[in-house]
Amino acid sequence: MIAAIYSGLDVLLPFSWLDHNFMKNALLAVLLVTPLFGLLSTMVVSSRMAFFSDSLGHGAFTGIALGAILGLSSPLFSLAAFSVIFALFITYIKNRSNASTDTVIGVFSSTAIAAGLMIMSQGGGFNKFSAYLIGDILSVAPEDLAALAMVFLVVAAAWAALFNPLLLLSVNRPFAKSRGVPALFVESAFAALLAVVVAVSIQWVGLLIINSLLVLPAATARNVAASVKQYHAVSVGTALFSGVTGLALAYYFNMASAVKEKKYADH
Repeated sequence: MIAAIYSGLDVLLPFSWLDHNFMKNALLAVLLVTPLFGLLSTMVVSSRMAFFSDSLGHGAFTGIALGAILGLSSPLFSLAAFSVIFALFITYIKNRSNASTDTVIGVFSSTAIAAGLMIMSQGGGFNKFSAYLIGDILSVAPEDLAALAMVFLVVAAAWAALFNPLLLLSVNRPFAKSRGVPALFVESAFAALLAVVVAVSIQWVGLLIINSLLVLPAATARNVAASVKQYHAVSVGTALFSGVTGLALAYYFNMASAVKEKKYADH
């Protein structure tokens, strides 16, 4: 299956930077992940959740630390589990508390990053997992692509089910509640969806820039879109264009991924 996909890429995209299989893997990962960020970005921006999405990165940091102290060879499970719990807890508290949303998120975000630093100091040291700060898109393996494809399908299906109530909540929350929209459940489901996408992709995207993929595509789309359909199309297109262009530029200008490209090519 993967060999057929590689052959198709060679025919459709005859670029020198696709001569290596690891570059093909990276491109396929970009094509699977960036549309999800483009979709989720629309609701992050419309619902004023930019600060919330940034806090998910901090929660993910603690998840990585927990994986380290538990001695897991890959902290992905603890990362995903903690990120989902973290997102759900923030959503619940901000819906039940009289404090402002940014205050609630700020408290949890700063607590998570502090706890992560303390835990990581006991679980092998910070340097062991510093790669998660910047990510490594070239480390994507064929088996990772299968998992990403599954995540893509699940998130797309969940998005289709949540889109209308989420849109109504983002436009007019009191009206949405009057129409029977279960606000807490819908927001919690969306928060969990965000957390899963962040947790799965953070090892390749990196903690430091993952929030840009959750904000910039839709922020760009809002300036040019004249309808909801255009808003989503431009957001997804922006995310895709940014991911593919970034990967190609890294190769040609010897930046980030291109430096590692030489190492991979030598082996």
